[in-house]
Amino acid sequence: MRYSYEELAGMIDHSLLHPAMTDQDIQDGCELARRYQVASVCVKPYAVRQASEILRGSGVAVGCVVGFPHGNSATEVKRYETQVACRDGAAEIDMVINIGKALGGDWDYVGQDIKAVVDEAHKNGAIVKVIFENDFLPDDETKIGLCRLCEDAGADFVKTSTGFGFVKGPDGTYSYKGATEHDLRLMRAHCSQKVQVKAAGGVRDLDALMKVRDLGATRCGASATAALLDEYKRRAEAAR
Repeated sequence: MRYSYEELAGMIDHSLLHPAMTDQDIQDGCELARRYQVASVCVKPYAVRQASEILRGSGVAVGCVVGFPHGNSATEVKRYETQVACRDGAAEIDMVINIGKALGGDWDYVGQDIKAVVDEAHKNGAIVKVIFENDFLPDDETKIGLCRLCEDAGADFVKTSTGFGFVKGPDGTYSYKGATEHDLRLMRAHCSQKVQVKAAGGVRDLDALMKVRDLGATRCGASATAALLDEYKRRAEAAR
């Protein structure tokens, strides 16, 4: 095994974002995160207080999504959502850019939107991961431009996807790629070492987790956390 358990578990933001999750689901997910000692849980805004109470003293951080999942909230709403999340105990903020503004080339708006959240989060001691939703972005030039905006705004991470960015095809079916090798290489290459990269979407097994680490990602959103890390333990035991 080329990575230790601690290295891989320490990459994982355990995702608790499905819209149908109950309070009991949140509780169970936080307890799982504590058992496996992952980096964080990523929850919806209303669940931050609950998650913070469950995970107090565990070493597992609480992250909160902002403007989720489509990034369409007004900038001031995103800023206030960040403020409330930090008040309730969030140490990490995963914000979604305004995708339509990015596609329309309104870079001033997108940059100010990101910076408002970054400034509010940093004021409260939280880090920020900026979600591009790459499945909606047509070319590398747009993704590179977003990397530069995030760098300028002082963001801590760039992130590939929400996990909910389904694209409707000509036949009416929906598809989703999530964190691709191409995008992870591109985002790592166009950010300085001050800005880390988070993979999200489609990382469902241990080999995929190790691959995104090989590509330079230091965090990974996952809902299959138990399966990933149990497989690590199985392989480690078999190698003894």
